[in-house]
Amino acid sequence: MKKQLHIFLNAIMFYTRIPVPKNLPYSDELLNRSTRYFPFIGWIVGGIGAGSFYGLQFVFPPELAILLSMLTTIFVTGAFHEDGFADFCDGFGGGYTKEKILTIMKDSRIGTYGSIGLIAMLAAKFMSLQAVDLAMIPLILVAGHSLSRLMPILVIYTSDYSRDDDTSKSKPIGKRGKGIDFALALFFGLAFLAVFPFTFSLVLLPVLIIATFVFKSYITRKIGGYTGDCLGALQQIAEIIFYLIWVGFQNLMV
Repeated sequence: MKKQLHIFLNAIMFYTRIPVPKNLPYSDELLNRSTRYFPFIGWIVGGIGAGSFYGLQFVFPPELAILLSMLTTIFVTGAFHEDGFADFCDGFGGGYTKEKILTIMKDSRIGTYGSIGLIAMLAAKFMSLQAVDLAMIPLILVAGHSLSRLMPILVIYTSDYSRDDDTSKSKPIGKRGKGIDFALALFFGLAFLAVFPFTFSLVLLPVLIIATFVFKSYITRKIGGYTGDCLGALQQIAEIIFYLIWVGFQNLMV
């Protein structure tokens, strides 16, 4: 049990800005196995965003409450995945060879492709959430954050790490974990779908899986595998897909 707590706290430390004990044991193995809790981190981050929205909607207009809840989740994660998405856009938008793409993604500066991609992605999130029934937004936030974090794990377990050096932030999680790690991640990622209509899940899951493997095929063709920035970009893409499909489903049910 103590080891599981250490694995979980390593996930908290790596994927969020939530404080953890300073004497927390750390190793590449612990961090690698922490992927089992990646979708559960979505429960926490999405829950914080949901709680923020729920409280703020009584004080501010819904649109502002949505925007502030989005900013809250970005603050909690330290823009970890948004940064990966921007780097992905810069690298794959401006690079034509594997070496050039990896070099651009390693650059801490944001370029034109990254800026445009980040603005478009945040706008898509905001507009999608704005179209969701207010009562459903807290649940949508938690479910969207948790399920979207399952998609990068599918890539980790079915693809190879691209970089040959230690410069990427995903190097410690560049190895596949054990079967139990994947099973737990699967449970945490899919659990909230139990409260949604079955027909919604029937549409959502195939779309997410297809999008994930199309994404994997693309990055494999370009750079031979994945990097941390690719995983962050996929999480953002999957989160937006979740929101968009719910909005479409909601409108069709009206």
